[in-house]
Amino acid sequence: MNNSSFNYERYFELTPDLVCIAGYDGYFKKINQAVVNTLGYSFEELYASPIFSFIHPEDEKVTSIHRQELIKSNSLHNFENRYITKSGKIIWLAWTSIPSDEDQTIFAIAKEITYKKRLESERNNQLAQLSNRNAEFREINYRTTHDLRSPIQNMQTLLNMIELSDIGNQKNLNLIDLLKKGSENLKEKMNFYIDAVSTNSCPIVKLERIEIEDCLKSVLDSIDNLISSSKIEITADFSSQPYLYINRNYLESIILNLTTNAIKYSKVGSIPYLKIMSKDYPDKTELIFEDKGMGFDMEKVKDKIFGLHQTFHHNENSKGVGLYLVYTHITSLGGNISVESEVDKGAKFTITFNKELR
Repeated sequence: MNNSSFNYERYFELTPDLVCIAGYDGYFKKINQAVVNTLGYSFEELYASPIFSFIHPEDEKVTSIHRQELIKSNSLHNFENRYITKSGKIIWLAWTSIPSDEDQTIFAIAKEITYKKRLESERNNQLAQLSNRNAEFREINYRTTHDLRSPIQNMQTLLNMIELSDIGNQKNLNLIDLLKKGSENLKEKMNFYIDAVSTNSCPIVKLERIEIEDCLKSVLDSIDNLISSSKIEITADFSSQPYLYINRNYLESIILNLTTNAIKYSKVGSIPYLKIMSKDYPDKTELIFEDKGMGFDMEKVKDKIFGLHQTFHHNENSKGVGLYLVYTHITSLGGNISVESEVDKGAKFTITFNKELR
């Protein structure tokens, strides 16, 4: 045996891939040890039976079609089909084949891709489940926002029916005025979310140049009673960057959730505190919210902190939705958010928007 023949035989036997020579008559003519090891049959069994007897019945037709195309086109790349091993196990193989009309044979090499196909199947199942969950969430959101519209309209009607001239107490007049403003704000929010969930496609998010201070004032006015009763101390400094190119509803939602969280998760016996500031850099803008509340054990919460329905403190008003909404709004706009926190030392949320994403 010359050196070239020796090297060929050595490669044929030592390669981990399945290598075979098959005849146009549908039988194996030569196979390597990897074929035996993978399918579990002996050399004699594999040579004695038609190749199609080892192929999964559901793949016989497509394999036959590709075999005819192979002979016509002179090559076949990455063709995938299933085989049944001697033990009854179903495996996936990916084939590359070249025919030889002169010898009436097909030279083929295959890799087992069963694990890859299993991962693809799991991924597809997860995507299908996610799609179903999204559809369910959309339906729930639609029903919720739609069903709340009537009570809100009814509340506005009742408020408008009140004869303010009959009320002599200025404090009550102020409270009614706040209720009217609050109901109108609630109606605007409700209409926004109804429009968002009523379409089958993703809603177009309007981006505009927003003054952060003005947005903050609007949010604080909408929760004026909560601000007053909690006695929260809020300091704001937007001198570095007074504006953001953002969706106003999203920014108000971010400010609202991080502000109310600073109140909800303040340390017992201490006055809530929140510092909000912007920082401008050549390539990015940061919006920072820093409180002095209960904080998080970052080792325990890790990447769960922005998950839906994830709660980390015993608070009856905690639903695990606020930070999820904050994260969703920010990432949908191409930004990101990071957290620095220690237990009983507060939390610092840094929101970053890259300027090239505008």
